[in-house]
Amino acid sequence: MITFLSGGTGTPKLLRGMRELLEEREIAVVVNTAEDMWFSGNHLSPDVDTVMYLFAGILDTSKWWGIHGDTFITHDLLKRLGINEFIAVGDQDRAIHVARGEMLRNGISLTEATKALCKTLAVQATVLPMTDSPVTTYVRTKMGEMHFQEYWVKHRGDVAIDGVVRRFSEPPVATEEVIEAIERSDAVVVGPSNPVTSISPILECAGVREALRRQRVIAVSPFIGDAPVSGPAAALMRAFGKEASSAGTCSLYEDFVDVFIQDIRDPVAIEGALRLDTLMVNRGKSLDLAKNILSLIYGC
Repeated sequence: MITFLSGGTGTPKLLRGMRELLEEREIAVVVNTAEDMWFSGNHLSPDVDTVMYLFAGILDTSKWWGIHGDTFITHDLLKRLGINEFIAVGDQDRAIHVARGEMLRNGISLTEATKALCKTLAVQATVLPMTDSPVTTYVRTKMGEMHFQEYWVKHRGDVAIDGVVRRFSEPPVATEEVIEAIERSDAVVVGPSNPVTSISPILECAGVREALRRQRVIAVSPFIGDAPVSGPAAALMRAFGKEASSAGTCSLYEDFVDVFIQDIRDPVAIEGALRLDTLMVNRGKSLDLAKNILSLIYGC
């Protein structure tokens, strides 16, 4: 089994290739939940849903979120009724949010709720929220702290930020399922997701770094030079006090990473790093990178 640490875009692109090469039952994915929020009375877990929809074969890979072919009748009617949701949630996608919200309100853990949703969607991979306790990423702006979803979706990242803050009522602890998945794996792959808002929240869950230090870990950089392949990673890295580059990313993982992969076009030199084509612009590129990573793990 291979365990992946994932956010909502970069790592799922790698998983797109991996699921063609491995039995899905041999894949576990520990997913960031620090971007979760209650939205229009329902529970939105964007990174969990992206991974879940990918393995269910229903992900809209033109956007890397939501369900392919979804309709937006409810969202459009809410707008006519004066409720302007800053996230356009599709009707089928919303049904998942409603079901998860009901389960959470009834005392079911996020891990168990995710397991139930995966069973309904016939997902064979193991999809694991990083923790069962709420933790949220906020960015600091001149207007005050702002939820990451509001910063990235509502304002499209067009707001100056000078800090990244994690908020929680109690320090997040990795679930037993997460630690077990890491420990039972042949290797752990830290995917090319946002190091600040996708991967670091997982690493901040008590028990994760310690488990990773006992494992073989391969990490993939999301940067080419000072530019992320997608998303607001550069601004967030600087606000997090790190260099916006593969070097800055590597420094976040240096206490546990065994192999660090950066793109063949990356001008930043990192001693000992492996150079591969990490720009997964299509299915074929995802498959090629997945094959190369599997060869590192299994020597095939």
